[in-house]
Amino acid sequence: MLEDLKGFIQPGSREEELALKIDFGRMPQHVAVIMDGNGRWAKQRGLPRMEGHRAGSKSVRELVETALRLGIPYLSLYAFSKENWKRPRREVTTLWRLLEDYLRKEDKQLLENNIRLKVIGQYQDLPGKVKKELDRVMEQTKDFERLTILLALNYGGRAEIVDAVKRLVSDKDFDVSALDEQEFARHLYTAQAPDPDLLIRTSGELRISNFLLWQVAYTEIWVTNKYWPDFRKGDLLEAVVEYQKRERRFGDILPRR
Repeated sequence: MLEDLKGFIQPGSREEELALKIDFGRMPQHVAVIMDGNGRWAKQRGLPRMEGHRAGSKSVRELVETALRLGIPYLSLYAFSKENWKRPRREVTTLWRLLEDYLRKEDKQLLENNIRLKVIGQYQDLPGKVKKELDRVMEQTKDFERLTILLALNYGGRAEIVDAVKRLVSDKDFDVSALDEQEFARHLYTAQAPDPDLLIRTSGELRISNFLLWQVAYTEIWVTNKYWPDFRKGDLLEAVVEYQKRERRFGDILPRR
């Protein structure tokens, strides 16, 4: 996989040093990212908050390309939580407009690189224009398998669990005596993906902010103090290197490979 990084990282750079430490036989299969700090990044620079969100879209592009080159098959991005509706109306409206623009501009990248886009969250409550663009891109990419992006929109971990319970009890054939963790997980938004191996959070905050509460039970967590607009390829490489240093025992004595 080092071949896939040639031309993407500079020889002799920090990124190359990190890449050489990676064991490509033990890559995380699913990386989840809490993209935090856009507003604070803008405030530090005396800019409007929306400039932070625009700058953050560049980090998304670089993250996706890096994940592709590393061969990571699943990437979950926490883009808009249910709680984010509390923000000023103008900011929320602009966020949705930015997402529409991003989808129009980046759909070629998804198609050319066999990237599938899926949305997780309470999709029915999204603005109509955003849903239209999402429907278009999801339909175009539904059969791709190289990388699946799970875009969390109007998402809340507790809401996801409640929705899973509603799906279960609405099934006329539901048998509570047969319910186990595997069956419950099949009713979550992420049923099509493995649980995250690695959760990355930017901005230095030490919390998971209602993201993938069920799925991150044994996920390795890596936090960087960088705000999301400053996140670059080297940061993902560093997170993977640190992840591979962890012993994942899942409650057992010996680490699981």
